[in-house]
Amino acid sequence: MLGPVVNFLVIVVCALGGCFLVKGIPPRFEDTLKKAIGISIIYMGIKGALESERILLLIMSMVGGAVIGEGINIDKQMNRLGAWAEGKLGMKGGAFSKGFVSAGILFCTGSMAIVGSMQSGLSGNHETLFAKSILDGSMSIVFGASLGIGVVFSAVPVLIYQGGIALAAMAVKDLLSPEIIREMSAVGNLLVAAIGVNFLSSREIRVANLIPAVFIPGAYLALRSLLPVG
Repeated sequence: MLGPVVNFLVIVVCALGGCFLVKGIPPRFEDTLKKAIGISIIYMGIKGALESERILLLIMSMVGGAVIGEGINIDKQMNRLGAWAEGKLGMKGGAFSKGFVSAGILFCTGSMAIVGSMQSGLSGNHETLFAKSILDGSMSIVFGASLGIGVVFSAVPVLIYQGGIALAAMAVKDLLSPEIIREMSAVGNLLVAAIGVNFLSSREIRVANLIPAVFIPGAYLALRSLLPVG
């Protein structure tokens, strides 16, 4: 759990720094900076998604994940949780929820979160999550300055998500082949690209409702490996 814990602490510290130390960013700088980050995130996501060797599985995972996510309405539940925390802190205007949801999704999805957590759970190798912490910390400063205290609390689902993957990896390590990791990471990276699109568009994709798609390749390939061939 060292890797997930370090990632959690870096996000908290850097987001707090962004909230209280980085102030007075002119709106035009903030807007251009968000667009630059959005373009970079799209590139990172597409680059990772192209590693998939099962395009049909990727597409079906996105479709299936959308159906499951919309049925559960994860986006609504996350926004409701953010609104509840916002009310408890006496804050108004929805800024807390936006920072909590946007940053939480960005930090939770993608190949580094999945692969890094699996490496932590399987072999105690935390290098990938340490590298991810540097990237997350940099973005936390910017997000904290523009979206507020909600970004700090987004570290909680990151710890739960990555810690859960690390613990699950220890329990089912015999089923986690390189192919499963690759395909799950590809779907996760496609979700990252969708987050980048949200930075550039006024009509947001409900990326939270696509999160179940990340786990479909793993379930499919694990089940397929158990079935007799021929």
